[in-house]
Amino acid sequence: MSLSVDIRKKLGKFQLQVQFEAGDERLALLGASGCGKSLTLRCVAGIIRPDAGKIVLDGVTLFDSAAGVDLPPQRRRVGYLFQQYALFPNMTVRQNIAAAVRDRAAQEETVSTLLRRFRLEELAVLKPGQLSGGQQQRTALARILASQPQVLLLDEPFSALDSYLKSQLELELMETLDQFPGTVLWVSHDRGEVFRSCQRVCVIDGGQSQPVQDLSQLFHAPGTEAAARLSGCKNFADALPRGEEVYLPAWDLTLRCGRPVPSDAVRAGVRARFVRPAGGPGENVFPCAVARVVEDVFSTIVILRPEGAEPDAPPLRMELDKMIWRALPDRERITVQIAPRDILLFRH
Repeated sequence: MSLSVDIRKKLGKFQLQVQFEAGDERLALLGASGCGKSLTLRCVAGIIRPDAGKIVLDGVTLFDSAAGVDLPPQRRRVGYLFQQYALFPNMTVRQNIAAAVRDRAAQEETVSTLLRRFRLEELAVLKPGQLSGGQQQRTALARILASQPQVLLLDEPFSALDSYLKSQLELELMETLDQFPGTVLWVSHDRGEVFRSCQRVCVIDGGQSQPVQDLSQLFHAPGTEAAARLSGCKNFADALPRGEEVYLPAWDLTLRCGRPVPSDAVRAGVRARFVRPAGGPGENVFPCAVARVVEDVFSTIVILRPEGAEPDAPPLRMELDKMIWRALPDRERITVQIAPRDILLFRH
């Protein structure tokens, strides 16, 4: 199974320009709210018509502006799990699932199989308003699979759930998706959810897609500042290349990098977890004053000000295990170190 998407859509001042290809995999569309993730799914599903471009599913053209092809949603073999599930409120669980079965001769068998698979047999006569959030999601997934889709579109599938229920349903959804033979597009703004659930990721920033990459690349070499921010990086500063080093004027720091420094690099980033108390002299070691300490649930976030930093310099965040922070002899001034391999570099 393969899905190829290359589309453009303008809504007011917003411009969507997305291009990616996916196979039999779970591909995440990762981006901030309003970046165009859900709009992309609606274009693939046929709910919204792109202005230009092409969408091809396993050799079948779903949309082609140049050729005048625009298949209706019911002919696209695409299953869409909406954020609020979109179940028919006046139908029972059984009826909701039955409504999606294409082969009427096999309707009863298909519905019975899906009721068992999703543990909905005892809920079959209930209506959506009588179900919990998790039960509604299982019903919506069963209804989608009843239509035998070739692609699943998951639009932030856990956004309507509390954190405890989300962790339970995430495992259940993984079991379901492990048995699905086609492509899954998973829209999310949660990097942890993406890392646990998907094989590859396409970052969308301000309507523009970036090249598809594997998860390791997203976290270790994201390529763009937007991708780095979405992957959880918190520290950024303007940078000036100096051979194998970069100079960060705002912090008055010169740091050696663990990879070639592009001559056109203009920004540098480092994850808060990679700013560590220095054990002694070494590369990229520098003193800092502690500006603020924030206690998180399982870690301590320390806001640092490098010695010599400009008055309006951005803060440098360090995240430590609580026990490591409490064991430090001086918690007002700290000498820290950043390993050369942990410095991210970004072009224009």
